[in-house]
Amino acid sequence: MRAARLIKMVLLLQSRPSMTAAELASELEVSERTVTRDAQALSEAGVPVYADRGRVGGYRLIGGYRTRLTGLARGEAEALFLSGVPGALREMGLEDAASAARLKVSAALLPSLRDAPRTAAQRFHLDAPGWFREAVTPELLPVLAGAVWGDLRVVARYRRAAGIGAGMGAGSGVVERELEPYGLVLKAGVWYLCARVRGGGGFRVYRVDRFTGVAVGGEGFEREASFDLPGFWEERAEGFARSLLRGEVVVRLSGEGVRRLGQVVDPVAAREAVAGAEADGEGWVRVVLGVESEEVAFTQLTALGAEVEVLAPLSLRERFAGEAVRLASLYRG
Repeated sequence: MRAARLIKMVLLLQSRPSMTAAELASELEVSERTVTRDAQALSEAGVPVYADRGRVGGYRLIGGYRTRLTGLARGEAEALFLSGVPGALREMGLEDAASAARLKVSAALLPSLRDAPRTAAQRFHLDAPGWFREAVTPELLPVLAGAVWGDLRVVARYRRAAGIGAGMGAGSGVVERELEPYGLVLKAGVWYLCARVRGGGGFRVYRVDRFTGVAVGGEGFEREASFDLPGFWEERAEGFARSLLRGEVVVRLSGEGVRRLGQVVDPVAAREAVAGAEADGEGWVRVVLGVESEEVAFTQLTALGAEVEVLAPLSLRERFAGEAVRLASLYRG
């Protein structure tokens, strides 16, 4: 623990002209007294750490000293490629590895380039979760992340939800599976595990927050070299979205309704519905739209207001007519 802290202290001083005891204490998460002791230990070990006394004093390396302890460990190198997703790193328990990797890279850069990480962070930031929801980290995410990084098999208990399409967990109840965890995906603030079921079960997708137990064994698995996580996810996600579209409605859309349709319903369903549709003499188009259910269709299409007219089924049309009467009564006068 102390050895790692001493190395980090040297790298910090190597990447900056000088640092105060308070700055070092904050970076190293120790007291200023510990910083003083560590600086003394480094000096005794032959590292030329010089302490400037006074109100504006601090610590610096003298004589152009540069450490060779900048090689990245494998875990640090892998975590470095996720540095643009700080929230995901934190939730998977990889924040320390990424921090160490960034520090080593900074120390190895030319002095004129050492501010590159800071300037990039000031200009670009990825905030993955969706709006208007509180992000909750699944309790077992760090365990699963460790298994993914280490290519280790897990025995997992999973709570299935009723009505979910194939590949995302079908049926209901708790099942136990032995899985080979291939990858994790963060989609709109929700974590998913892409894994292969041992014994010929094929690849499946699981919501991480539905795992009720995960036991990581010491047995590894050989990863398929051809497995493409982004491609696999894109295919399964689109298939999952299509599996939810069990019904159809017939609607008329204005030009504005066509433009906004993909903002209120599944974008793939919207594109397929309006593809090749021709406008009538009033500039409206008649389309058949795939929907999850009549209830969901009512909620989604209501957002289009007067830019959509429901033609079928009759029950949904009557529901919109009743809502229109209620709104007219509410706003009359």
